Amino acid sequence: MPKKLAVVRVILFLRRLKMNKTKNPSLSVVLATYNEEANLARCLESVKDIASEIIIVDGKSTDNTVEIAKKFGAKVISTTNKPNFHINKNLAITAATGGWILQLDADEVVSSDLAAEITTLISNSYQLQAISSNNGYWVNRRNWFLNRFLLKGGQYHDPTLRLYRKGKGRLPAKDVHEQAIVDGPVGYLKNDLLHYRDKDFSKYQEGFNRYTSFISIQLANQDIPINLLSAINYLFFKPSLTFISIYFRHRG
Repeated sequence: MPKKLAVVRVILFLRRLKMNKTKNPSLSVVLATYNEEANLARCLESVKDIASEIIIVDGKSTDNTVEIAKKFGAKVISTTNKPNFHINKNLAITAATGGWILQLDADEVVSSDLAAEITTLISNSYQLQAISSNNGYWVNRRNWFLNRFLLKGGQYHDPTLRLYRKGKGRLPAKDVHEQAIVDGPVGYLKNDLLHYRDKDFSKYQEGFNRYTSFISIQLANQDIPINLLSAINYLFFKPSLTFISIYFRHRG
């Protein structure tokens, strides 16, 4: 009888262990890529130890992006490269299976302090039986420009909503600079995400041309009247207010 009881106890223990492992809210890191061989390895290196899976939706890159992704064990989904890459990010979010999702760009790096903070957070959300009501978290970004991180001109803290529970967050996919929409309350993380955005001026100009082209299409779809008042507003009034805000208010 004692032996049978011991065996039953072992079986029950293993079942509970299996159930706990299933319920543990693991972390899925998701990205959308297109010709990111210069950035991707550094990004994935920063999350390889905290991610239970890496999902990458690639827009048919012509460089070594896919090969680099597979070296890190990422699941790669191939599709077309869309003007609004948030559409492909949503595909990655849908494919993710972890309890938490960390959405990144290929030119971003999760600092070691941020990685530790995220690991602690998702671990506690399991151990405390999800007592915390937050379904998402904002994280501050440090944006690199040419030879340093920008801390003025409105470039910092640059908060972005990147970490959320599975099924609670998604991108509207209407704008290139939009934030995720999270169902439920959100909190703030303390440590920074490093964004190596513009390492040279040609990279900055490439992004500038892409974003302004996309915005011009948005403006065209808004049926903004073309008249003298509209011209004054968009050519003089809005640029002047933007300059005053960046240069004086944010000490740019």
